[in-house]
Amino acid sequence: MIESKPSRESEEFAGQVRGMFDRIAGVYDLMNSAMTAGMHHRWRERAVDLAALEPGDSALDVACGTGDLTLELQRRVGSQGHVIGSDFSERMLDLAREKGGSRTGRAGCPIFEWGDALELPYDDRSFDAVTVGFGVRNFADLGRGLAELVRVLKPGGRLVILEITQPQRPPLSTFFSFWFDRLVPRLGSIAGDREAYSYLPESVKRFPAPPELAERLDRAGLGEIRWTILAGGIIAIHSGVRPEAPER
Repeated sequence: MIESKPSRESEEFAGQVRGMFDRIAGVYDLMNSAMTAGMHHRWRERAVDLAALEPGDSALDVACGTGDLTLELQRRVGSQGHVIGSDFSERMLDLAREKGGSRTGRAGCPIFEWGDALELPYDDRSFDAVTVGFGVRNFADLGRGLAELVRVLKPGGRLVILEITQPQRPPLSTFFSFWFDRLVPRLGSIAGDREAYSYLPESVKRFPAPPELAERLDRAGLGEIRWTILAGGIIAIHSGVRPEAPER
């Protein structure tokens, strides 16, 4: 279990990111569909496929946003399963609850609750699967966040991370740069928050490439690490398994 506390710099960064997501919550789904031509739903379904859940399992969706991935997890585990969507943006959580029909916590419905990815309020070895969709690159401390994701995972459980990545080869790399660096901030201006959608391409540039993220997951204690590249190199889905506890 991690004992150290987040640094002042990471707390300040987290506060800025939280404020940004509170501001854009109302246009978040619309912008996701505009930026991905609606493909983000299919990418989330692929991520949930890799979680390999069975009916009755438990799952945690960290940085759940407006809840699309969380709701897909709940569909897979059924009415006997237990799913939590966790986020540090209260406005995002409000929209997730609305999307879930305000039935959160009832049988067959996920619970949406506030949580800090760097200090998850759950016991060790609590979930059969943990997922993060388009949220890991917003962690103020990536190493700490990955360690927390692994900590709350049951031995034999799966961690799945869906994230944007930078294609390395033209012509897609050229298009990606044009789209993300120029057009996405303009779409943000139309949506009323150019700053937030200028942050998006910058956060992707800072984020580790798929091989480096796999190394970080290995250092966090995950095994059987794999990653899949989708959409010609724009999307990466990493998965891995927490090793079974050694017999005593």
